[in-house]
Amino acid sequence: MTLDQALVDAAVDLMNRRWPSGEPGGAAAVRLADGGILTSVGLDNMHGSVALCQETGAFIQAYTQNRTVTASVCVCRDMERARILILPPCGICQERLALWGPSVEVAVPRQDDPTQWEPRSLAEVNPYYWGPQFADGQWPSHAQHSE
Repeated sequence: MTLDQALVDAAVDLMNRRWPSGEPGGAAAVRLADGGILTSVGLDNMHGSVALCQETGAFIQAYTQNRTVTASVCVCRDMERARILILPPCGICQERLALWGPSVEVAVPRQDDPTQWEPRSLAEVNPYYWGPQFADGQWPSHAQHSE
């Protein structure tokens, strides 16, 4: 089991607990190889350079616990249209997810409806990842990322 509606619901549930309806907010959830789910929210701050993506906390929890991330989803509230959007991982979060390899699934918004999602592998989202240039043409291993 990797990316499924339960993972999306875990992110939405956390967002709704952290920020009441009517307030802007977002959250993320990651699925682990053992089926577990970790969730997190972004760190907002007056000084924008110290803010963190919604996913960062869950990634760090997984890494700290030496667990493997197999899927990731990020959601946010669209205040103007009163809906929840699926956000694909930004470039920085793609780089963080690269630690767990090209097959990690991420939720991306459907082109016809940004409130709906579809799974894509990290390799599909980032087909020109720079890492293989330094790893004999292969996606860098976990050990290579950790060097």
